[in-house]
Amino acid sequence: MRTHTTPAGTTTATTAAATVAADTAGIAAVRNLGILAHVDAGKTTVTERILYLTGTTHKRGEVHTGTTVTDFDPQERDRGITIFAAAVSCTWAGHRINLIDTPGHVDFADEVERCLRVLDGAVAVFDAVAGVEPQSESVWRQAEHHGVPRIAFVNKLDRAGADLDAAVASIRERLHPHPLAVHLPIGAEDAFTGVVDLVNLRALTWSDDGTPAEGPVPDHLAAEAAARRRTLEETVAELDPQALEEFCTHATLTPAALTTALRALTRTGGAVVVLAGSAYRNRGIEPLLDAAVAYLPSPLDTPPVTAADGAQQRHPDPRGPLTALAFKVTAAPTGRLTYLRLYTGTLRKGATVLDAATGRTERIARILRVQADRHTETDHAAAGDIVAVIGPRAARVGTTLCDPDHPIRLEAPVSAEAVVTVAVEARRSADTDKLAAALAKLTEEDPSLRLATDPETGQRTLSGLGELHLEVAVEKVRRDTGVEAVVGAPQVALREALVEGVTGFTYRHAKQDGGSGQFAHIVFDLAPADPSPGEGPAPALTFTSTVTGGRVPREYVQAVEAGCRDALTEGPLGGHPVTGVAVTLTDGLTHPKDSSDLAFRTAARLGLREALRAARLHLLEPLAQVSVTVPDDALGTVLGDLAARRATVQATRPGHGTTAQVTALVPVAELFGYAGRLRSRTQGRGTFTTRPAGYAPAPAPAR
Repeated sequence: MRTHTTPAGTTTATTAAATVAADTAGIAAVRNLGILAHVDAGKTTVTERILYLTGTTHKRGEVHTGTTVTDFDPQERDRGITIFAAAVSCTWAGHRINLIDTPGHVDFADEVERCLRVLDGAVAVFDAVAGVEPQSESVWRQAEHHGVPRIAFVNKLDRAGADLDAAVASIRERLHPHPLAVHLPIGAEDAFTGVVDLVNLRALTWSDDGTPAEGPVPDHLAAEAAARRRTLEETVAELDPQALEEFCTHATLTPAALTTALRALTRTGGAVVVLAGSAYRNRGIEPLLDAAVAYLPSPLDTPPVTAADGAQQRHPDPRGPLTALAFKVTAAPTGRLTYLRLYTGTLRKGATVLDAATGRTERIARILRVQADRHTETDHAAAGDIVAVIGPRAARVGTTLCDPDHPIRLEAPVSAEAVVTVAVEARRSADTDKLAAALAKLTEEDPSLRLATDPETGQRTLSGLGELHLEVAVEKVRRDTGVEAVVGAPQVALREALVEGVTGFTYRHAKQDGGSGQFAHIVFDLAPADPSPGEGPAPALTFTSTVTGGRVPREYVQAVEAGCRDALTEGPLGGHPVTGVAVTLTDGLTHPKDSSDLAFRTAARLGLREALRAARLHLLEPLAQVSVTVPDDALGTVLGDLAARRATVQATRPGHGTTAQVTALVPVAELFGYAGRLRSRTQGRGTFTTRPAGYAPAPAPAR
């Protein structure tokens, strides 16, 4: 290797520049992607085919035979659905792809939310027959909320009734992006053999064993392919200024210019590239991988990560101070695994890191590259990586691990509110402590689970996002520990909401029991909070202060707000959390010696609880939006059953073939046992999906 030593320092500068270039090139070749879909759209099969094609596995895993890599948990294989997000890593065309296969069932939407927090891009998988389904729409909106760019893969084109154009139309109508189909199917349904690549105007076909072949566009599709390519060019030119300039100059777009424009539109969210295939038949996976590399962003293409308080920003630099977010915690035979997304810096085995949530330092004992339930040890990981580590004992989901000399705390993922609760007890009293420890450990791994003890009965309760969520949690405890649990009937998690408040409520807290006393005097107004326009229901607490003249110092005002939040954990109607409350602090008094943060926080907590008892509240119950697909001849029966469950039918429309689809809002309490009832009323042919739809006033209890 030749070096230049004149002028002085050039060698060092050249080496440093080369290191920066190597670091940048390494990050640019990383793709952190998630696979998103409605349950049964085929995303796990897509993931398995990706692993096989990239040489990560040497045998195709199948959901129906329980041989998948990412659905490795016994419950996932028994039920045939993805329950826990699984991370895998593979390489394609010189790029490292960190892939997370996410659950598709609504009860595990919180797992999807935590994964989206750390992903740079996503592949949304749609069923070519069903198009956009309810959970497809939910995960799409989640990705949109986090600003995650997406490409779409229309799967199962070999099925009877498969229609790429109809699927693209449903994406446009229900998700509202600009879907840009870059494939034209070759053959239909069982005769589907490949696609025409409209960007490069070539045919891609696959034999029965999945062997790919490239060739010219078939003669019978040449005219249609040319017309679709022209439409694609015109649409892209309308959406992308650089493409428009070239289109106006040359009256066409070259494949390179079209690819550049599609990349820009994908990364800004201006459009969504739509590809087609059949994962089960091994058709369309190679172009999907090519599209993920070409269109979806690397960590360098994403905005810098920002501290929760907005005071710092950090760019993806392996030589910068360490910044990593824990997005998943699991127990494994090798030890407690903490899954990290590294945003900046380099993490090395044996390093000491700061847990920004607790202020404690932790030692990284091992760093693991993850292949679902299999791990490969490495001595370091750099910015842009997704890895698991062993060592941190107190890290939770949402914890920031960082350089002790350069602390930063990132915003943690927000867990969804639990809507269903069950009482859980050990069948044998000797297992009570063992069950309590197992449930506590479970809530560490899954923050959307809530563990509590009923203060009146002493019963231990577990709350989650649905019946299946809780059923899976209890079964996991049984399988992991051998403890048999008795589970009570599910109950919905109610809320209490303010209907009519009080004005000028006064509360004085004065306590003197030797030594320094406590004194706080507050005056406040209590009213129902107004929902934010376009942002859904009102928050649990809206707090403002109109106190002037320093009658309540600023630090005490903050203590009053904290005390109000404390008070809303239990309402007067039944001890349920209170929501939709607006508190305005209007006046107060302090004592020169006995006033403190604690005194004002206590006054606010006790005062607001007393004010709530004087106000008027009502109970709210959780709602679900239910989408039911039933045979036409069972539609009347199903509608009658929904009406008996206090449902509000929103729409009824024709389904595929001789089926109908019903969309309705139904109280969650009325959905317990609905799956069995629907099967019996439709001879096993009816299916339904749900998603959370907020809260509504609960009916008055029967007298």
